[in-house]
This record gives sequence, structure tokens and C-alpha cells, in this order.
Amino acid sequence: MKKRILVVEDDDNIRNGLTDVLESEGYEVDSASDGILGVKVFMRNDFDMVLLDLMMPGKNGYDVAREIRASGSHVPIIMLTAKSEEIDKVLGLELGADDYVTKPFGVRELLARITALFRRSQAANEPTLEEESAYFQLGPLKVDARRYETRAHGNTHALTPRELKLLRLFHARPDEALSRDFLLNEAWGLDYMGTTRTLDQHIAQLRKKVELDSANPELIVTVHGVGYRWVTAGLD
Repeated sequence: MKKRILVVEDDDNIRNGLTDVLESEGYEVDSASDGILGVKVFMRNDFDMVLLDLMMPGKNGYDVAREIRASGSHVPIIMLTAKSEEIDKVLGLELGADDYVTKPFGVRELLARITALFRRSQAANEPTLEEESAYFQLGPLKVDARRYETRAHGNTHALTPRELKLLRLFHARPDEALSRDFLLNEAWGLDYMGTTRTLDQHIAQLRKKVELDSANPELIVTVHGVGYRWVTAGLD
């Protein structure tokens, strides 16, 4: 069965070009010229991926991503953006974007990222023996994997698929310093073409959901020159 991709892009040339390229690669493509229409098209159909422009009239890419995630969908989202400021990427990741491609981008790069994200998404949906349990606990943190939620310090927060994967990795190897490369390979896949900065941004967002004070983390601590460690001592 063909993979179905939704392209939400207000630039006619880019939108039509992406549609032609994706269809030539064997994908089924629907498109929308603005964020408002993009949400309507998404809600009426089943998609395997969304390519989402950041700056659009009506609803911007952040708003569209927020509504997609609020609907309960975990469809992979790649944001297309001409912006490179860190704050934009952090906000996009917090809202559930899985990857970024900065304009102008090469067609081969985009296709490679789409293929890689489909591969990672498929792998993430194939549970390992460790992941068969729908619920697990990390110190004061209770995780409901079926609902993609975590509860800590009396507050409940929604988790993105990537954040859930990171928590599973910490759960499997508590108190162990896990390198950035290990976490990227396990949570994003060996073929991920991004940088460790993506991991750092995800960890920063995850800390906001699990720490009492994200500016002074006590659960997910940085191991300088290595990566991150989940601390369990004295927290149960």
C-alpha cells in the first residue's frame, strides 16, 4: 500500500514541486495551501506523514502541529522552515515535530529524511519485550505508554513518541551515563542525519515535564563530555 503524505505549504511553486517529486517516488500526496485548510484535510483523511511549512497565513505550522497532536495522532511531522533560530526549533519539537528541513533544501536530502523517518517510525511501533508493558515507573515518575502520558509531582503531561522512547531507554539503564550517540541511535535510528543538538532540545523539553525545577535537574542529569544519566538514588 502506498504511503500517503500531506503537504501543507503556502508557496505554490514549492507545494506543486513537492507534490510532483513525491508522486514520482511512489507516494500518494494530498496538499493544502494554508494552515486552516491543512487541518481540515488532515482531519478528513488518514496520513502516514505530514510535511508542514512553518510560516503560513491563517494558521502557522506551530498551530497546525498543535492541532494534529491534540487530535491524538502520532503521525510523523517534518517541518519546512526558512528559520534557523533555536527557539523556533525548540517550540516545534515541544509541539511534536519529528524533524526539520531548512529552506532552501535539496530534493534528495528531503527524500532521504522522509525515508529515514518512515523507517524510524515503523521501528518505534514494533514493541520489544521490554516495551510490552504499558506502564512503568522511574522514581517519582509514572508513565502510561498507551496514553503517551507521564505523571510526576502531582502533574500529568502528554509525551511525544520520542520523549517516551527516551524514558524507556533511561528506564532500561538507570543510573548509567548514556552517551549522546547512543541515545540518538536508539531513539532516532542509525540513519538519522541530524545533530546531537536535536537530542539536547528534546531533553530540555522532557525535563520541563519530569523535574520539579527544570533549570536545576535532579532526575535527568548532564554527564559532561558524555551525555545524560537518569538518577534513581534516593528518589523512590
